[in-house]
Amino acid sequence: MNDQISTTAEAHENDVMPRIHEVHSDPEKGRVSVPPRLAEGTGRKSPARWAYERLIVYIQNFESQLDAEHEVAMGFTGGDAGVIRIEGMGYFDPDIVTFYGSDLGGAKTQVIQHVTQLNVLLRALPKQIDQPVAHRIGFRLARDLDTDGTDET
Repeated sequence: MNDQISTTAEAHENDVMPRIHEVHSDPEKGRVSVPPRLAEGTGRKSPARWAYERLIVYIQNFESQLDAEHEVAMGFTGGDAGVIRIEGMGYFDPDIVTFYGSDLGGAKTQVIQHVTQLNVLLRALPKQIDQPVAHRIGFRLARDLDTDGTDET
């Protein structure tokens, strides 16, 4: 049993997304900006949705630093999943995050992870030769944040 008493103000403060703080050797690189929708206290979210939304911020930031010849890929630690080109991402409440894409050989790939096991590596890969421009999934994912991300399908 928890005997700790919180004031209304403390409860509201605890409802806000944790602040992001990072320090880089080059202050202009790696700067992460949080979209207004994420910075707002939007009520209770599942661990899966929190992980999904924050990953979008990191992916979009990573992509913003890439040149036109590279696109983002994601590696997974703790297994043989390797690296996949990110083509989609989602979550399944309360605690599953899933990634869709293709591996380096072009095979269709889906990774499903519990939020407690989430460890990802973002990597820049050369864009595929047969495509005129590099894909930018981070910006499409960020649009999903702007629309509330409550698609129930």
